[in-house]
Amino acid sequence: MSTVELTKDNFDEIVSAHDFVLIDFWAEWCGPCKRFGPVFERSSEKHDDLLFAKIDTERQPELAAAFDIRSIPTLMIVRDNIAVFAEPGALPEATLEDVIGQARALDMDEVRASVAEAQAQEGQAGTGERTQGE
Repeated sequence: MSTVELTKDNFDEIVSAHDFVLIDFWAEWCGPCKRFGPVFERSSEKHDDLLFAKIDTERQPELAAAFDIRSIPTLMIVRDNIAVFAEPGALPEATLEDVIGQARALDMDEVRASVAEAQAQEGQAGTGERTQGE
């Protein structure tokens, strides 16, 4: 399966329509990105049940900023609209396959519970602010 190009205009629609998305943040001028590209493509051919997508950080700076991408290539895996993996660097093929396997094995009910707990703790931390004079 060929990869899909994600843009700020189609990102939400495409990612929310798929349960498992691998996203390669890249740029044309990036040497490591060029080396990782064929690895990413070969993996997309092995896993036709997953969506493989690319975001050109030069053409989509808003998306790169939204995900705080500071180094390219960066691989992100989104399952059920939750980013479960993000790591910069050109992964070797065996490592990419291992990461995909680990992401497939995740218990998404546990992940959702963990995300909800973290959000609840953030909410509690935000309500405990002290006012001047306390």
